[in-house]
Amino acid sequence: MAKGRVAALTTLWRAVRASRRPGAPGIGAQLAAAPRMLGASLSGRYPHLARGRMALAVLGILYVISPIDFIPEAAFLIFGLGDDALVTAWVVGAVLSETERYLQWEALQRRVVVGEVVR
Repeated sequence: MAKGRVAALTTLWRAVRASRRPGAPGIGAQLAAAPRMLGASLSGRYPHLARGRMALAVLGILYVISPIDFIPEAAFLIFGLGDDALVTAWVVGAVLSETERYLQWEALQRRVVVGEVVR
């Protein structure tokens, strides 16, 4: 589980840095790809979506917006906000990681012509 958090935070950091490189998809492009990725996944065109990871991301969003909290903000102030910030960072990192994979897949699909051999 800790490796997943580190990977998500690493992806978030890479996305922030990549948004400054010319030609690299920035955070905006990745977030804009999220609905396309979900639509392609639901229609069966994109079978590579890590459904378990996305389910955890949805649970993370629900945790952050839920009034029930493991570390309540009213009692623990900064520490209460810290757990929400960590979950939010993980969710954003997970979504950006999945959309990065989707954008790579999408670019590859543009190169594929049905019935043609790609070298």
